[in-house]
Formats: sequence, structure tokens, C-alpha cells
Amino acid sequence: MTQQAQLVSGRQGAVVNGALAAALKESGCSYASLALRVNELGRRQGRESNYDKASVTRWLQGGQPRGTTPELIAAVLSHRLGRPVGPAELGFISDRQRPVVARALAYREDVSETLHTLAELGSTDISRRSLLGAVPFVAGALVTPQREWLLWLVENQDTARLTPAAGGGRVEQVHAAINMFDEMDNRFGGGQVRASIVLYLSTEVVPMLQQRGAPPQERRQLFTAAAKLAAMAGWSSYDNAEYGLAQRYMTQALRLCAEGGDRVLGGQILAGLSHLATNLGQPEAGVELARVGVATAKHAGSPLGLMRLHAMAARGYAALDRPREASKSLRAADAQLEASQGPEQESPWVRFLDHHYLAAEAALCFRDLGNATDAEHAAAESVRANAERRRRQAISRSVLATAYLQQNRLDEAMGTAGEALDTLSGVHSERSIQALRDFRTRLRPHRAEPMVREFEQRSRTVLGVAA
Repeated sequence: MTQQAQLVSGRQGAVVNGALAAALKESGCSYASLALRVNELGRRQGRESNYDKASVTRWLQGGQPRGTTPELIAAVLSHRLGRPVGPAELGFISDRQRPVVARALAYREDVSETLHTLAELGSTDISRRSLLGAVPFVAGALVTPQREWLLWLVENQDTARLTPAAGGGRVEQVHAAINMFDEMDNRFGGGQVRASIVLYLSTEVVPMLQQRGAPPQERRQLFTAAAKLAAMAGWSSYDNAEYGLAQRYMTQALRLCAEGGDRVLGGQILAGLSHLATNLGQPEAGVELARVGVATAKHAGSPLGLMRLHAMAARGYAALDRPREASKSLRAADAQLEASQGPEQESPWVRFLDHHYLAAEAALCFRDLGNATDAEHAAAESVRANAERRRRQAISRSVLATAYLQQNRLDEAMGTAGEALDTLSGVHSERSIQALRDFRTRLRPHRAEPMVREFEQRSRTVLGVAA
């Protein structure tokens, strides 16, 4: 019987959506738990809902959840089941946009399918922003790409490293575009440059790779450059609070990177996915992705790349409140930083990393572990060092404000938070906004204070209304 026929023939009170019922039974997820997790995931991704067990009963009786709720239900059950499950597999009616959304979570063996998916994803992204911007992050869908990447890593241990791009050709042109987009992202935030990256990737670079006849070395370099662009599309989507799109672009970037054979870049893409997972409340997945990244980059000759991956592992462990593992990872990151012989001896993909970057990530770890003194020192160092990087300035000022607050230094906390808010005025970055929202949440016990009320009033334009 088709799904529509089931909906028509279902009796009042009967379970009509057998696929959803089977998934609930297999996952061991109760009605109340499913509703709670859907609400939490939606809230984390900027969508408010108040579903309860009665809502789940209506879905089982054939009701179609509103908006992007089918994707949120699928994300929750994917996590519980340990494998990706799409809305259609749960008995929900899919629209015309869902096929590319589902395909973009997959790591395809045939790279021509990856290119087709990226072209379609980019086209849909540019022309129908309202549909794709709401797709959710699906933690369960990270398992297969990690496995496929590790298999590729084992099977290609002897792949030769890429030589630098030759002057004048298509590879150099793409690298010039990457450098331009990177500069804009650093100055103004990913939200300001996202559409340009997606357009260039899907209409210029993907068609280059779909053509035949390029020499093997040039083709590998083009695939690597395309992987970097797809990863940048992911990061800029992340900066625009479009977390599901960020995951999809980064997943496709990983597949392109395998075709190019660049282990340093592969490690950095995994670092991006780790950052995304940890910040969206999936620190276990964040640690796993960072560890896969370390295995990827371990023998790639890039201490700075390994430094970042160990820092991402530390972030995950800190979010899990595992201070011993977090400290061990931070020490490993510091050791790799010391081992680096300088940016000129590193891959171009990691030359932006330095001890100031590590200080900023360490500050976030210390904040999450409640180590206010160390968080203050690390955040203050990052603020002093990153005057030209406004996004990093805004994040580190927010963390510094939190460190002051954790030490009951309210005046200093509010002054620093005000500076962070001023910095945000010229940056379109959801990651920066999240850090200041975290600070504002911690202000709840102090809401009677006039300076706190003034800050909450002033910050509403940027941060929204406090919960």
C-alpha cells in the first residue's frame, strides 16, 4: 500500500505511519523523548517548537509535521539508530528539494555523482535559499563518510604528495579566487561571502572537473582546490547559521579531497566537521572526527594541521566535561605548534594557524571546563593578537567576558561584553554571535543589575530577545 493510501485508509487512533513506528521501536525512543529531542535540536538550529508526546501520536496517525520538522525527526532518529535515516524512510511526504539534500549527506564512490550533487546543491542553494537554509544537521550521517574516508586512507597510503600549482593556468586562477574569498571571510565573516563562493564553485569549478582531457596532475590539483572551495562554502554556511548546509558542503568537500589526495586539507575538513558537531551539542562526534583527522594528517608533514586537530579534540572533551583528556589534547596541540618550522614550511591550507589561534581555542576549552583564570589569560592573549581578525576578536572578547563573570567581576565582564558587541557590528558571523549569546545566558542570575538590563536591551538587535 502506498503512503497516500495508508493516510486515507487509517482509522482514527490507529497507527498509520508504520515506518515511523518501526523506527521508534528499533531505536528505543519514547514518544516524549522524541518530542523533547526534536524541540532541542530545532532550538539549537534557531527554530522554536513545543512538540510533546501527543504530537508524536498525531504523526503516527498520519499527520504531516510542519516545515522542516520531518528532517529534525529524521536527524534525532538517525542519531539514536547510528545510521542516516531520511524523512521519506520514516513515512513522511517529501518535496522536490529533498533528494539533493539527502544525496549531499552521502560520500559517493563515483566522484562524478559527487560533482553532479554539488552542482545541483549549489544551483538550488542560490535560487531557492529559503528551502535549503532550514535543512538540519544530522549527526548520524557523519558515520559513513568517516568510514569511507578511512578506507580511502588505508588503500592510498603510498599516494604521492601534490607539487605546487604551476604558474598561469586554471589551477592558479582557482587559487587566486580562494585567496580573495578567504580575505573577505576573515574581514567580514562568512555570511558576507557565502553566495559568491557557492556560485563560483558550482558554475565555474565543478564544470572544469566535469570536462575530460586535463593532465592527471592538473586534475588532482583542481580537485583539491574544489575541495577547499566546498569546505569554505561549508564554513561560510556555518557562519550564516545554516548548519545542515555546512555539513553537506563539508561532506562533499571530503570526497573531492580524496580525489585530489591532499591529506593536510582532508584533516582540515575533518577539523571543520568536528567544530560543527561539538558546537551543535554532539561533542562525542566532534572528538571522533578530530581523531580521524589526526590519523589522516599524522604523516602528512604538517604540524600546524595536527595542532588544530588536537585543539578540536580538546574542545570536544571540554564540552563532555572530561578535563584530563582535554588537557592531554591541548598539550599535544602545543607540542605540534612547537614542532612546526614556520608557516612557509607548511601547507598553504594551514599557514593561518599560529599560537594565537591555539590560545583562542584553549580559552573556549577552559571556559567550558569552568577554569576561569586560564580562560581569562588565553582569551586576553587572543584579543591582543587578533586585531585584524574581527570575528576572532568578537569570539575571544565574549569568552574573556565570560571568564570575568565566572570570577564574579561583573563590571569588567559587562565592559568587555560591550566591546564584543561593538566588534560584531561589522561582522556577519553566527559563530561570533553564539559566543556572546553564551555569555548573555550566564547573566541570568544578575538580571536585576542595571548594567545587565542595559546590555540586554542594547544587544537585542544583534542577539535577539533573551530567553
